Amino acid sequence: MARHLHYPLLLNLALLFKGGTQTTRLNHASQHPRLASENTLRDILSISKDTVYGKEHNFEEILSASTATELFALYRHMVPENDYEALRGYVDRHKNGETGILFPGRPEMYATTSGTTSAPKWIPMTRKYLRDVYGKMSNVWVWNFIKHRKMALAGKVFAIVGKECEGYAPDGTLYGSVSGVLVRDLPHIIKKRYTAPASVMSISDYAARNYTLMRLAIQHWDVTLWSTANPSTILELQRTVDENLDLMIEDVEKGTLSDKFEIDSDIRIELESYMRPRPKRAKELRELRDKNGGQILPRHYWPKLQILSTWKCGNTKVYMNKYQDYFDLEQTCYQELGYIATECRFGFALDMSNESVLFPHLHYYEFVPEEDMDKPRKRFLQLDELEQGKRYCVYVTTYSGLFRYNMNDLVEVGGMYEKTPTIHIISKVNGIVSLTGEKLYEPQFIDAVHQAEEETQIKTKFFVGFADVNESEYHFYFEFADQETSQETADMFAKVVDDKLRTINIEYESKRASFRLNAPIAHRLQKNAYARFKSACLEDGMRDGQFKFNLLMQDEKRREKFQVLILGDKLSNIRRNAMVRRSERDDRRKEREMRADTRRKERENRRNERVNRKKERKVEM
Repeated sequence: MARHLHYPLLLNLALLFKGGTQTTRLNHASQHPRLASENTLRDILSISKDTVYGKEHNFEEILSASTATELFALYRHMVPENDYEALRGYVDRHKNGETGILFPGRPEMYATTSGTTSAPKWIPMTRKYLRDVYGKMSNVWVWNFIKHRKMALAGKVFAIVGKECEGYAPDGTLYGSVSGVLVRDLPHIIKKRYTAPASVMSISDYAARNYTLMRLAIQHWDVTLWSTANPSTILELQRTVDENLDLMIEDVEKGTLSDKFEIDSDIRIELESYMRPRPKRAKELRELRDKNGGQILPRHYWPKLQILSTWKCGNTKVYMNKYQDYFDLEQTCYQELGYIATECRFGFALDMSNESVLFPHLHYYEFVPEEDMDKPRKRFLQLDELEQGKRYCVYVTTYSGLFRYNMNDLVEVGGMYEKTPTIHIISKVNGIVSLTGEKLYEPQFIDAVHQAEEETQIKTKFFVGFADVNESEYHFYFEFADQETSQETADMFAKVVDDKLRTINIEYESKRASFRLNAPIAHRLQKNAYARFKSACLEDGMRDGQFKFNLLMQDEKRREKFQVLILGDKLSNIRRNAMVRRSERDDRRKEREMRADTRRKERENRRNERVNRKKERKVEM
């Protein structure tokens, strides 16, 4: 049956007014990046000059600079480069109710993410940042979709966002996902186009959450916009469809949400308004299933999809080839999401390239050349000083109290947007690895291994971890003090390390629980493995004085040098790794079956209790 989308004239006009206005301001700022950078820095410092941090770091004196060059130089001199740990004490004071510490007043909310220690980062978000930065950038972002596909919002929006509320700070301020909060507060005209309410992201069981997301979305034939930051989510949601297609179709037909999955009753009640019996859609899905050999893909069940927006740069691009055939890319505009992190919205991709357009009127940016990153005296460059094709480590100053904040990201400069350079992500730096958004820090890995040693009483002489992008997993290499340590013991030790990492890093736990990150693989190393590795590096021409080494890396060349130091037969190791992956998949399946069986028994018990109560009442009568 041929179906047609209706052009959303009024909605597009409203987005033109809001998004077009902000795009004009972006274009003006991008014509004059140095002036925009100066004005932004002055504004941020002026707002915070009377705060505790502003007084400690002489913001008033910095603002006395008469030129942009003097302003930037004074700012570098007075304010040190920061990571989160340097700011944690100030944030903690805000969390406990103090005002005027990093910025006037108190934050509107906190965004949480993993930190270098076991304590997560609490990134403050001021009302000004959410409204005047995040909100205005969102207007540009959505209008950009309309420019590329005028029917982008003609149908339903399938957006994967974070959980809006994880809890509350000691002073009562909410902490959670910025994207979740913004979806919660969307105007009704936009929100009614979403396939699911924000509360779905509060479903604690990932299998249940994924099923609910896809069950609510697949009932619509007219999904026109799919946005999810992490492309691994696309693979995971399609796997959910593959494994539950018949059940999903039955739910669509009856207007139900299967009780096979553990979902809080309050959320189930809220979702009732999002579901009604759709026998015609169920029939259509069955026909698509039969026609396509039992599997249906997004290009089958959402034939009008206009926009797919997700990350394509850095580590995430490895996922692209795994789902390219899911979509009709002649019709669907597949667009890079842009440089978005918990700390800030650094920039967006606004065309079909993978380059992020920066917003110099909304953030103040600094850049350290790649060759200077390990030097004690770094060169800090301004936005207008970047060179195309060169790589830099990025620092940002925001309206939410991040001053000269090291994002620990390596970026490469692409083309120009107006007269402002664009950038794209290459990788994390300085001992931070992120395969699917988990941002695992080297100190966390070291801490997890030491905790595992203490718990198991198994000692290591050396260890190192490598990220495998293709398999979405970590490989842990251990040189045990006892060289007779068996592979089974090594596997057990790696599992304990994995468990410790899940406790230490909230995002690692999230990615492991949602199956986007596989269980780590353990390898036993020969005696004196580190010395052998270093010798191999020096033989390849590296100077001894320049030899640097992290214990957590994403570096295939270095990993290859450890591969030849593994104890045991290479083919046996390959087979064992495959068995580990298969075992984890079986464990996941058994866990889901056990939960389903438990829920069935609970329902039977409740039913028996009701029957017994009825019998008792009859006897009393």
